[in-house]
This record gives sequence, structure tokens and C-alpha cells, in this order.
Amino acid sequence: MTRQTVLIVDDEKGIVEVVRDYLFNAGYQVIEAYNGRDALTLFDQKAPDLVVLDLMLPDITGEEVCRMIRRKSRVPIIMLTAKAAEADLLKGFNQGADDYVTKPFSPRQLLARIQAILRRVSDEAYTLSDQLSFNQGDLIIDSLRHEVRKAGTAVALTPIEFKILASLGKYPTKVFTREELITLALEDDYQGNDRVIDSHIKNIRQKIEDDTRDPQYILTVHGIGYKFGGG
Repeated sequence: MTRQTVLIVDDEKGIVEVVRDYLFNAGYQVIEAYNGRDALTLFDQKAPDLVVLDLMLPDITGEEVCRMIRRKSRVPIIMLTAKAAEADLLKGFNQGADDYVTKPFSPRQLLARIQAILRRVSDEAYTLSDQLSFNQGDLIIDSLRHEVRKAGTAVALTPIEFKILASLGKYPTKVFTREELITLALEDDYQGNDRVIDSHIKNIRQKIEDDTRDPQYILTVHGIGYKFGGG
């Protein structure tokens, strides 16, 4: 069985060594970077399964590294930070981080979070298919036919609305920022306000939700973005 690879990015050598040893003993392959530019190079070369990324790096910030990775990959990212303020955490989530660990931290706790995220990603990979069905067939997203059915009736979605809904449905445990949804649905060259996503979400809800005031499929995560709530 191929060992999963974790990229550790931190300019403090002692932290890298401790985390590396814990991960190695747990059966992971580990690659190390001590600045943002090396991290991006190694990411492209090694394609790790998860990134542990320090917020404060000597060349470019961890937030910028996270943003650049998110433009080309959905690999899980755990941020390491000495900042615990809500505004700082939200900023990191808005850049695409999946989780946060505040320094000083327990390596055992970090390992547990890494294992949980990789297990979740692995479970999602097995459930992805051309046709996704939720709530005993109440909502069906068919990527092959590019159609959506609600209670057996075809739903007329625009291409952008379909991309947004399909992306949310494929990763039901993932909280998407507006920026991520823009990248997925509107492509990187979109230059407008990210609040355009709110308008698309409103339209989708009107077409698939029984009660738009109490949605069950597209849920708002205040301060961050949206996630899928279908079972």
C-alpha cells in the first residue's frame, strides 16, 4: 500500500523535526520546506496528499502559499499559527485552509487532525460518481448528463449554477469560500465582486429547496461561505 505524503512547511526546524518524526512513525511519507517558495516548488514536484502550513514564513506568507495552492488543487491544508483571533482564523479559511492548529500545539493532536482529514478525503473519493443522490432520491445531480432532478422533476439550472451545485454536492463535508466557488464556476479570469456567488446560491435555492428560509441542501457558513447539507 502506498504511503500518503504530507508536506510540512515551517521555518522553525525544531517544529518540523518533531512533526516529521510523529508522522513518519504513524506511517506517512514526509517532505519538508522552510519557506513559501520551496513549499510551492515541492508541492508541484511531489503532489502531497496534505499540507501542514505555517502562517508566518520568511519570504511569503502562509496565507499567500495557501491561496496559490488553492488556485490549482483541493489538497487538504492545515494552518499552523500563533494567532488565535477569530479574524485571523476566518482570513485563513477564506484563503482555503481546511483546519487550524494554534501554536504551541501537541504533535499528537496535530497527527489526529491529519488522520481525520485524510480519512474524510479518502471516504469522499470512494463516494464520487457521475450521479449523486440525496435524501432517498429527492435530489439527484447527474454530472454525466449535466442535469439535476428534484423530486423526480428536472430542474433548469444555468451552467454556472450547475457547477456550483455539483461542486458542493461532491464534497459534502467541505466548507467552500466564495473565492473557491468563483474559481470552480466562473474560472480564474473573473474580476468582479465575490458576492456574485450569493446571487447564484439564492437562485439555486429557489429551484431545489422546499423552503428557502430553511434550506436543507445549501447551507450558509457565516463568515466563510457555503457547504452542502444533503444526506
